[in-house]
Amino acid sequence: MRSLLLLCIAVVLWSLAAVVVRSGSSDGFRDTEAEISLLEKKLITSEVLMVPLTLIQGADSKGAVCLDGTLPGYHLDRGFGSGVNSWLIQLEGGGWCYNHRSCVYRKTSRRGSSNFMEKALAFTGILSNKPQENLDFFNWNRVKLRYCDGASFAGDSQDEASQLFYRGQRIWQVAIETFLSLGMQQANQALLSGCSAGGLASILHCDEFRELLPSSTKVKCLSDAGMFLDAVDVSGGHSIRNMFQGVVTLQNLQKDLSSTCTNHLDPTSCFFPQNLVSDIKTPMFLLNTAYDSWQIQQSLAPPTADPGGIWNACKADHSHCNSSQIQFLQEFRNQMVLSLNSFSSSNQNGLFINSCFAHCQSERQDTWFAQDSPQLYGKRVAESVGDWYFDRVNTVKNIDCPYPCDTTCHNLIFE
Repeated sequence: MRSLLLLCIAVVLWSLAAVVVRSGSSDGFRDTEAEISLLEKKLITSEVLMVPLTLIQGADSKGAVCLDGTLPGYHLDRGFGSGVNSWLIQLEGGGWCYNHRSCVYRKTSRRGSSNFMEKALAFTGILSNKPQENLDFFNWNRVKLRYCDGASFAGDSQDEASQLFYRGQRIWQVAIETFLSLGMQQANQALLSGCSAGGLASILHCDEFRELLPSSTKVKCLSDAGMFLDAVDVSGGHSIRNMFQGVVTLQNLQKDLSSTCTNHLDPTSCFFPQNLVSDIKTPMFLLNTAYDSWQIQQSLAPPTADPGGIWNACKADHSHCNSSQIQFLQEFRNQMVLSLNSFSSSNQNGLFINSCFAHCQSERQDTWFAQDSPQLYGKRVAESVGDWYFDRVNTVKNIDCPYPCDTTCHNLIFE
């Protein structure tokens, strides 16, 4: 009863939560990830499992270091019972650095240096160790790999003059080698997941993850809030394309991107999931909102595209959007749905695309699995992902009707 009461209190806090901070790195882009993180922290109760940070000793000898040259790290909670040989790897998100200035700024934060990482993280949602909060993965070995390279665990270069190390690919490789040595080599089941920039990383590394594990292991991938679209912003420009082009160029990602894609598209286009997901051979589940809060804030209507602040009220609270702004967002949703046509034609893939104004739904308890969590066709996110992973139903391809039809949403409201 007490756990249920705490969960109810958390849900109430969520409904009342608002962010009052305005932070950013440079170039007119606010740190929306930090604002969302503050909202999420309002949900954490005293009973949440806190898992300590472990640095990967010796990673520096292989050049696998964070932006500032410090050791990369992870949080691991060991599996038990029937889950002792099952592994869930969760790739942390947190945006990207896309020019020299933003990367220099980033290396003085937890997104670029293990010196600033939390010494323990709360494991909630898909990382929870409680069956009433995490139906299918609660007793697996659950790992959160920290994100400190600024390019979705891709890239292998450096800026000698500024002592910036772009080593995401090496961090990924060293981390997986570490997990294999800790028992993942014997895994009978494995799931690679990630949220936001980590969701993009799970797309980029999905097939590689499959190849690194024994052929006998059941391997699938989950991308949460990782479907970043090559969308036109409110000024008619291409804000997110410009950002991604900066990431690809600065960190020299060309050689690390899918050759299937780069054979016919430019490197920047091959950092966009819509051009990658259909070619992934490993079964994948895309969990996304059709009105992703981060993309609305930073891709569709960033301050650089809306200098007059016409979109400020709408971005902060969807109920303040006027009819033309809603129409713009509906067109964005249509682009999202259209981009999934080829991906969804494969029987092995899964979808949960709801019409909420949110970002990342797998790590937050209130959206992953709670009494009033978002639902599609009577199933919550955790139930849908579980049905897909364990092949409990023939197909899980659920796409919501357009806003405002869904009354189960937990929408992000900024202040």
